[in-house]
Amino acid sequence: MIYLVTIGLLLAMLLGWVIVERLAHRFAHRHPEFGPARKLGCGGCGNSCEGHCKTSEPH
Repeated sequence: MIYLVTIGLLLAMLLGWVIVERLAHRFAHRHPEFGPARKLGCGGCGNSCEGHCKTSEPH
């Protein structure tokens, strides 16, 4: 019984995360003055995201 509750809780948390991501994307689309929403994993230089940190200057 505890196993089913745990699985249900994990699935609910995952669904909540997806909903929050969609709400953030929709908010960014409706309010372009705040800039685009950042994707996960695009925090800074050295990550796998393209389009930023084009120079390879030492920090």
